[in-house]
Amino acid sequence: MKYIELGHTGMLVSEIGFGGIPIIRLGTDSAVKVLRRAFEHGINFYDTANAYHDSQNKIGKAFYGMRDKVLIATKTILRDANGAGQQIDDSLRALETDYIDLFQLHQIAQQKDFEAVTAPGGALEAVMQAKQAGKIRHIGVTSHNLEMAVTLVKSGLFSTIQFPFNFIETEALEELHPAARARGMGILVMKPFAGGVIDNGMLAFKFLRQYSGIIPLPGFDSLSAVDDIPAFLSIPIPNTLTDQDSALIEGYRLSLGRNFCRRCEYCQPCPNGVLITMAMGYPIIVSRMDFKVAMNFAQKAMESVALCENCEECLDRCPYDLPIPEIIKHNYELYLEHRSRLAASSDS
Repeated sequence: MKYIELGHTGMLVSEIGFGGIPIIRLGTDSAVKVLRRAFEHGINFYDTANAYHDSQNKIGKAFYGMRDKVLIATKTILRDANGAGQQIDDSLRALETDYIDLFQLHQIAQQKDFEAVTAPGGALEAVMQAKQAGKIRHIGVTSHNLEMAVTLVKSGLFSTIQFPFNFIETEALEELHPAARARGMGILVMKPFAGGVIDNGMLAFKFLRQYSGIIPLPGFDSLSAVDDIPAFLSIPIPNTLTDQDSALIEGYRLSLGRNFCRRCEYCQPCPNGVLITMAMGYPIIVSRMDFKVAMNFAQKAMESVALCENCEECLDRCPYDLPIPEIIKHNYELYLEHRSRLAASSDS
């Protein structure tokens, strides 16, 4: 494992980090074993969020007593100072620590989000106060919207940017990554497996390891998956894809291109209140969590699908020409099936 400085933060991070969502579906003991096995393979950077169910608690238990040996990042999706400040304190308790290495404002996808967090009384105010108090060391930001992510980088407010990057979602290469590097920001790669739709980890890393200075954050939910890490590290940087690799990648792109939501949120807001982005991703959410946890996590979004009136405003806005109403209604049927299963198991 090699270690590189995360932008200009001074933090030396492992060339592969650990994303916290998949351990949600594990029991605490199993999650702790997976996290510690990742540490044994040299991973020292662990990324989670308040919204990731009990992921923070599991990370806290895994690394209690060895806090100085790991770097922990977490996030808030709240936009106000009071809420963000409370979540910082919640994270400190859950993680069993008195400081957070990187605290990120999560999913700043639209201008209104940016304005909300940077306004007086906005979340950034609380985060900066927490930094001054020594509760956090560095401030980062995440987004799924390319245009907004570039704006966030150019704002000069953040030390790191976290954005999707994989062989299906390559948009960050053209402007975002160069802009971040020019400003000395750390580049964290969320969804290196495209949120779980890329099932060939070696191919995913062959693509990623063409590029230096980025930190992929794959999630792992088993010891066997973690034990694939040495194979990923064996791929050199920079790496060159073979013709066979390129053909496999093109096959994924062709099969996913029509119905794969990039979570850019250009479709939002829905005039009827449908929470489109999460509703579009419900099958991926279910694949990454226990379905009971997934239902709780996505309940508000999935219940909102019933408000869809086929006005087709989302179709006009989507830059990828996705059949959004068709997809979310299909996902809604899946959600209802899961809800019925949950009710049946409760009755029994």
